Amino acid sequence: MSRLAPGAAPRSLLHPGFIGAGSTLLIAGLATDIMYWNTSNWQWANSSTWLIAAGLVLALFATIILIIDFLTSRAGRINWIPFLLVAAAALLSLVNVFVHSRDAWTSVVPQGISLSAIVTILLLMAAATGWKVTTVRTTATGDSL
Repeated sequence: MSRLAPGAAPRSLLHPGFIGAGSTLLIAGLATDIMYWNTSNWQWANSSTWLIAAGLVLALFATIILIIDFLTSRAGRINWIPFLLVAAAALLSLVNVFVHSRDAWTSVVPQGISLSAIVTILLLMAAATGWKVTTVRTTATGDSL
């Protein structure tokens, strides 16, 4: 493992903030699914749909920013476990937004809330790495690229 030269600041990755923001919206989708399940107030189901859709938009931005991290040589190698966890959560959320597009009760119970719970578990597991799906790229001498 290389060390940074004295006075050299590591280059920060841009993608973790976008992954974290999108994940927050997707996890909030589970909270609104639970609220709908408990109250049967249709507005909670609508909120879930919007939160999941917004989380997917941020997932798209995170993907674009990840590509920018690679193109600007900020990102090193991919950490496959967090990457696969985040990718699986995004794909399941895409399915989930289609499930949530159905009518009222069937949009949430049981498939919608189950998918939201699985996505939440995957994202919380990925959160252990600080939402970083890559390493920060440094030179052999420790200087940041």
